Amino acid sequence: HAENITPEFFDLKTKIAGEILQKFSNYRVRLSIVGDFTVYTSRSLKDFIHESNKGKLVNFVDSLEEALERLSS
Repeated sequence: HAENITPEFFDLKTKIAGEILQKFSNYRVRLSIVGDFTVYTSRSLKDFIHESNKGKLVNFVDSLEEALERLSS
């Protein structure tokens, strides 16, 4: 869940999200982050989430049910 992740993760200038999620992608490990991402106003973060959700490895989703669905497909 997003509330278990440091707020700096969602500030792309810190590069934390990019570095961590790149590791998941490199090792082909699936990850779903559950939360309400509408609270973030950064256009670059919204684009980052949108691009991540196009793939199958890293997804930002609204519910646990959606996370489980994405992880099992």
